[in-house]
Amino acid sequence: MKLLKICTLLISGLVFWACSSDEEPQVNTDNFDRGAMLANWADNIIIPGYTSYTASLSTLDEASAVFAETSTIENLEGLRSAWLDAYTLWQKVSMFEIGKAEAIALRDFTNIYPTNVETIESNISTGDYNLELPSSRVAQGFPAIDYLINGLASDDALITDKFNQDPKYGAYLKALTSRLNTLAQEVLQDWETGYREVFISNDGSSATSSVNKLVNDYMFYYEKFLRAGKIGIPAGVFSNTPLSDNVEAFYKNDASKILFSTALDAAQEFFNGDFYNGSGSGISLDDYLEFIHSNGSSEDLNTLINNQFEISRSRSQMLNDSFFLQIENDNALMLNTYDALQANVVLLKVDMFQALNIKVDFVDADGD
Repeated sequence: MKLLKICTLLISGLVFWACSSDEEPQVNTDNFDRGAMLANWADNIIIPGYTSYTASLSTLDEASAVFAETSTIENLEGLRSAWLDAYTLWQKVSMFEIGKAEAIALRDFTNIYPTNVETIESNISTGDYNLELPSSRVAQGFPAIDYLINGLASDDALITDKFNQDPKYGAYLKALTSRLNTLAQEVLQDWETGYREVFISNDGSSATSSVNKLVNDYMFYYEKFLRAGKIGIPAGVFSNTPLSDNVEAFYKNDASKILFSTALDAAQEFFNGDFYNGSGSGISLDDYLEFIHSNGSSEDLNTLINNQFEISRSRSQMLNDSFFLQIENDNALMLNTYDALQANVVLLKVDMFQALNIKVDFVDADGD
């Protein structure tokens, strides 16, 4: 009978352990104020970022309508300026693929490059397209607009001639800018009409908590889109040869560096909790790591990570404004920048995640 009781207890314990092991803790276990950190992210970084971004898209949408109506070189220059302003501001919010942005796949419909010229031209020619379909992602967003306003012909006069001779180009351009504007407005409205409160209140430490989800989104963005997309893939890190035509803003040619630099700055600013408008700084991952460090962690990860950001910035400053030309003429500098970015992957994805007890929820498809 005693043996039966012992076995029963053992079995019950195993069942309890099995059930318990499937449950992530629902409350913060290290006493760091995650709610305050989430509030800083929402109120001082994410919402102001989307507010500024959507305003720039409204300007872009207006400029595209003006150019489509009156396709002059002067209006083309105004359109290009509005496009680059909006594209630059996109770099500051692209990492926040959470909530409505995740639900509508905002990034995939905004910045898939290289764009597919054949699909774009087919869409224009037939007028038969649906920009809401996943298959259309390669023919819309900033890269598709880049083709239309910078790569459609060899000089500005020929580009304006194309629009003047065929109104379908103007119609497609307006459809692209309107689509960007609509998607961004949808995300901002969601933050402003309830999602902010949901986001901040979900301040536990489970896998589905706001901190864990956004930190994973941030890491995925850093690794996949900042490190690999902007530098590694065009530099040939994942292929046998460099792919210089895979750079961001390929047709503008001299914009790839500013887009990368803005994205790198935004990634570090988020890590440090810097306000979007530059007026101050609030609680963020740097403070969280300092909190862990002051409570017994041997590594000063905050300093190590920020130092590595600075190394990446220093190396990238040596690059040509055109990543295409940089790859063609001296790809070693691109590879050096990639190495610096990769070093921070280890500090962020391995060391920081372990220190904050956050599990990685995505698979790195790069094989590195």
